[in-house]
Amino acid sequence: MGSYYYLAAQLPYLAYGQKPPMSSSDFRDLAKPLLDTQDRVFFDLVDLDPEGITEKGHIDTRPSYAEPALKSGCDFIDQWREWERTLRLNLAQQRSQKTKQEGVNALVEAPALPTDAAAAALRAVTATESPLEAEYVLDKARWEAIENLQGIIYFNRNTIYAFLLKLLLLERHAMFNTENGYAEYKSLYASILGSVQPGSSPEGEIK
Repeated sequence: MGSYYYLAAQLPYLAYGQKPPMSSSDFRDLAKPLLDTQDRVFFDLVDLDPEGITEKGHIDTRPSYAEPALKSGCDFIDQWREWERTLRLNLAQQRSQKTKQEGVNALVEAPALPTDAAAAALRAVTATESPLEAEYVLDKARWEAIENLQGIIYFNRNTIYAFLLKLLLLERHAMFNTENGYAEYKSLYASILGSVQPGSSPEGEIK
């Protein structure tokens, strides 16, 4: 794992909810040439989505979230993917219980670990009636998880990967308003429910 003192030292401080100081694509262009060869490969895999990759680098074609993603070789990326997978599966399970939908998640059991991911899903479903507010609850939990995964050693690749994930979250927030926040919320549930339960409708409601 390389040391990136100069790059990390130049990064602006990111606070949850702020306007992104640069785009994620600009940061990718800036950081990628400065990374070691292996770290550059991992950098291309950093994304908010928990989907895995095959050993040859192709997108994993297994049902979404039905199984843990194949190992990438980078602890930060693997732990992030499993955290997000746990969040999404618990989110779908909690919502199905709240709306009394039967048969949801029949193909996969929502993991209990990491516990903070499972707890965040419960808070998002039970603590608010606003879909947009639920998105903020989820993204705040994601932000905290990213910081925990980054660790205390600041000038290594984890800092660079964590910075990119945070930028992606800030970009999501910059696009939110009441209308598209609700659309995003429904789209997220539809993708989750559809990936683990055949026959879901585009709105995420089970037929």
